[in-house]
Amino acid sequence: MYQHRPRARSLFTTTAALTLLSVVACGTVANPNPAALNVVPLEAAPFVAEPVARLEEPWAAAFLPDGRLLVTEKPGRLRIVTQAGTVAAPVEGVPAVDAGGQGGMGDVLVHPDFAANGIVYLSFAEAGPDDTRGAAVARARLVLDDAGSGRLEDLAVIWRQVPKVTGRGHFGHRLALAPDGHLFITSGERQKFDPAQDMTGNLGKIVRLRQDGSVPADNPFADRGGVAAEVWTLGHRNPLGIAFDASGRLWAHEMGPAHGDELNLIVRGENYGYPIVSNGDHYDGRDIPDHATRPEFAPPAEWWVPAISPAGFAIYQGELFPAWRGSGFIGGLSSRALVRVTFDGDTAREAERFAMGERIREIVEGPDGALWVLEDGARGGQGRLLKLTPR
Repeated sequence: MYQHRPRARSLFTTTAALTLLSVVACGTVANPNPAALNVVPLEAAPFVAEPVARLEEPWAAAFLPDGRLLVTEKPGRLRIVTQAGTVAAPVEGVPAVDAGGQGGMGDVLVHPDFAANGIVYLSFAEAGPDDTRGAAVARARLVLDDAGSGRLEDLAVIWRQVPKVTGRGHFGHRLALAPDGHLFITSGERQKFDPAQDMTGNLGKIVRLRQDGSVPADNPFADRGGVAAEVWTLGHRNPLGIAFDASGRLWAHEMGPAHGDELNLIVRGENYGYPIVSNGDHYDGRDIPDHATRPEFAPPAEWWVPAISPAGFAIYQGELFPAWRGSGFIGGLSSRALVRVTFDGDTAREAERFAMGERIREIVEGPDGALWVLEDGARGGQGRLLKLTPR
């Protein structure tokens, strides 16, 4: 059940041993209060974080069947990295990327039948006319070579944000394949607010497609035709994590405005309310009505004031950390943390967070149940690839 939590609009300091002061992705200062949270210092965490490799602004990762990782770098590269830390030359044949701000190379998804078909999906920011841009998703066949890298062949763009707009923020473009094989794509509202409620475009939406990019006839708004037919849910701000749990429920998190980050259970046809409602406020201090004021909109299952700036999302199903099986893990940018969330049917809550000391962009589960984490490496820096194993 939804419970209102008081908003924290003022900055404060704490004498607690762990004070997580940082700057959120859009530039606002966030000041989580460790005294009010179960924040675990890294040295007390039940895992060891082993640095494996460094990459330039890594954004997403996915495992190949042979145990190597595909890692995207935001400036426009796709790399193959071994679990021992060898970083190969960039994969050839990637699409042209419009890199800048929050845009660039985005998510990567390996098809479950990759061993037979070699198919991968990539999301990226794509340039348009008159200084506009938007997210796009391409499908291609990855051909591996003997040098540890490879090339993309038969690349085709199967989805685009509509319309392309100015600015370089809130692309979203996270990817997930459903158990039944449908492709889900998160689409940010591109810092334009109202498009999240406008069904003539797909900004601020989560869309559902067939694997070739065509639109399923049973989508909730298919009878409207056009771009609305793609839409699965609407009223989103900047969804930067999406994953299915073991029961087939779809979960996605999104950055709120000034605080009010959300974790949502994604239900067919629902409207999640942005920008009409939010548990955060506008950056200039103007109030946005809380979710509780408009019950016709789907409320978040969990939300954060102060912000954690969520990025990347994995729901753990491995055996290496048996106590965490079924937990969700969210990377924290401003919070510089790894946030663990537990689920109980349709509900969710934060269980604990681990202070990582760096902005965390991505989390993926490895073949042996280890957790692999990408640091953000923002502003052209080197982000580390970390392997988390039991202490």
